[in-house]
Amino acid sequence: MKEKYYITTAIAYASRKPHIGNTYEIILTDAIARRKRQEGYDVFFLTGTDEHGQKIEEYAKEAGIEPKAYVDNVASCIRSIWDLMNTSYSKFIRTTDDYHEKAVARIFERLYKQGDIYKTEYEGWYCVPCESFVTETQAVNGVCPDCGRPLRRAKEEAYNFKMSKYADRLMKYIEDNPDFIFPEARKKEMVNNFLKAGLQDLCVSRTSFKWGIPVSFDPKHVIYVWIDALSNYITALGYDVDEKGELYKKYWPADVHIIGKDILRFHTIYWPIILMALGEPLPKKVFGHPWLLNGTDKISKSKGNVIYADDLVKLFGVDAVRHYCLAEMPFAADGSISYENLIARYNADLANNLGNLVNRTVAMTKKYFDGVIPAYDKSIENDTDRDLIAKCGETYTKVQEFFDTFHIADASDEVFGLLRRANKYIDETTPWVLAKDESQKGRLGNVLYALLETIRIGAVLLFPFMPQTSEKVFSFLGTDVTSLESVKNFGGLVSGNKVGETEVLFDRIDPEKMLAEIAESMPKEKTAAKPDDANVNEITIDDFKNVELRCAEIIACEPVPKAKKLLKIQLDLGYEKRQVVSGIAKFYKPDELIGKKVAVVANLKPAVLCGVESNGMILASGEDTVRVVFLDKDTPLGERIR
Repeated sequence: MKEKYYITTAIAYASRKPHIGNTYEIILTDAIARRKRQEGYDVFFLTGTDEHGQKIEEYAKEAGIEPKAYVDNVASCIRSIWDLMNTSYSKFIRTTDDYHEKAVARIFERLYKQGDIYKTEYEGWYCVPCESFVTETQAVNGVCPDCGRPLRRAKEEAYNFKMSKYADRLMKYIEDNPDFIFPEARKKEMVNNFLKAGLQDLCVSRTSFKWGIPVSFDPKHVIYVWIDALSNYITALGYDVDEKGELYKKYWPADVHIIGKDILRFHTIYWPIILMALGEPLPKKVFGHPWLLNGTDKISKSKGNVIYADDLVKLFGVDAVRHYCLAEMPFAADGSISYENLIARYNADLANNLGNLVNRTVAMTKKYFDGVIPAYDKSIENDTDRDLIAKCGETYTKVQEFFDTFHIADASDEVFGLLRRANKYIDETTPWVLAKDESQKGRLGNVLYALLETIRIGAVLLFPFMPQTSEKVFSFLGTDVTSLESVKNFGGLVSGNKVGETEVLFDRIDPEKMLAEIAESMPKEKTAAKPDDANVNEITIDDFKNVELRCAEIIACEPVPKAKKLLKIQLDLGYEKRQVVSGIAKFYKPDELIGKKVAVVANLKPAVLCGVESNGMILASGEDTVRVVFLDKDTPLGERIR
C-alpha cells in the first residue's frame, strides 16, 4: 500500500485575476506533488478559492452584480490559469461549496458551545485587502503591516476566539516539532513577534457586511474569513464535527501547507489553535515561501507592474514559464521576474543547454547508427565516460536532497548542471571525429549511448518542473523507461530500440525583437491634451515663496452635514492643529485618510464653506477624479515644502 502525501496551496482569494506572483505558488506545489508521485506516494493535492469577505462584497457592488456571480467569474478564471499551467491538483475547493459552508457553520457552533468563542465588541484597525484585524502597536502610521495599505477604524459587535487559552500548548508543539515552520527565520518571526509577545484573542465574526457564512445561532453575524478559509484543508476531505469522511481519515494531517510568507501567522498560529480546539491533529509542516517580485517591487495592480501567467505563456510556452518560476525563486529570499531575465534564462537553459543537446544527440544517432540506440561496452569505458556517469548519480542524489528540504530552485540547478556537463562531454569526445574512423565505432557507440542515457535521466528528473517537455524528450528517445527508480543507476535506456522523430524544443529568442514587440503591446501612456486652464499667468519665484506649503497629518475626518462633496479634516502640523474643509468626499472615505500625511497651504486666508471654517487647503489634482497628494510617511510634521 502506498504511503499517503497530502499537500495544499493557500486557496486563492477570488477578488481579481491572479498575477504571476500568485501563480508561482500553484506551480511550486505542483512540482512537489509530481515529485512525490514519482517517489511512489499516494498524493492528494488540494487547491481552490477563498470566496467570502468584505472586499469581494464591495467589488461585486462596484460591478453591479451579486457576490456569488462575481466569485463564479473569478473562480473560473483562477481555475483556468491553474489548468493552463498544467497543474495536477486532485481537488479544487470553493468556499462557496455547499458542503464547506455547512461544515464551517458547525465548526463555529462547536467552538462556541465548548467555550472557545465568546461575544464581545470589537473596536480597532482593520485591513480590507488582507481581511485582517490589526492591533494598535502594529498599526504604525495607520497602514497595514502586511500590505502597507490604509487601515480602517472598525467598531462592531463580534465573536472572539480565545487564542491565549492555547498559546502555551502551541509553543510546546513548535518546540517539539522543529520542522513545523520553515524556513527557520520565519519560525523565529512567528515565535518572537506573536507567541512570546503575548497572543491576543482573535475576532472571528463580522456584522458590517453580509457576504459570508452566517453564524447559525446568531445570523446577523457572518463567520470571519480565517475560520472559513482555513477550514478548507479539512472540509475538502469530508471533515465535519459529527462525521469524518474517508478521505479525511486517509490523508489528514496534511504533510505540508505551501503558503506565501505574508499569511504565515494565520497558518502557523491561528490554524493550529483552531485544530487543537477541535481535537484534531496539526499539519506536519508549513512552508512560507518568498514572493516573486517584478524587479525589486511587489507585484500589484496599484503599482501598475502586473504580469499575468497566460500572457507569458503566449510568449514563451507553459514549460518555459514553469521553469523560470521554479528556477528563479530562492528558498528563503524573494525572487524576481522581468522580461529581460525570462528571455536570457530561456535562451541559456532551454534553447542552448537542453534543446540543443537533445536535438544534436538524436540527430547524430540517426546519422551514425541509423537511429538505433547503440550498445554500451563497459570494457572500453574511459575516465571521461565515468565522469559523466558519476555526475548522473550525483545529480540524482542531490535532487532528492533538495526536494526533501523544498530547495526547488537548487534542484533545478542540479538538473541543468547535468545537461551542461553532457554538452561539455560532446566537446570532449568529438563524436563527429570518431565517426570518420571505422575502428572507433565502438567508442562512438559508447559516447552516443552515454549522451542518450544522460538525456533520459535528465528528462525524468525534469518531469516535476517541465512535464510536457519531458514527455516530448521520452518520445524523441523512443523510450518508456521513465520511472524515478530507473535513474538510480546508469543504463536504463534499452539498446537496439530506435529513437523517434524530433522537433525543435525551444526556438532561440531574439531579445531585441521580442522586447520591442512586448513594449509595442503594452498599454500606451496617453499624452494629455493641453487643458483649457493651462494658459495661466506666470509667477515669479518670489510669488511662489509667498505660498507656505507644509506637511500635516490627518488625525480626524468626517463629512460636512448637508454637503455631499465636503469633508471636515483635522490636521496636525506638529506645532499646531487646525481644521480644513476639502471637496474630496466623492473620492475618499474619512477612515481612508486618517494617518495620511498631506501637503497643506498653511497661509491661506480662512474661509467658511457650508457653515464650517476652513484654515488652509490640501493639495490635490484633477477635477472629474480628484487625487490627494500624499507625502512620504517619514516627512516631519510642519516641514516646509519648497
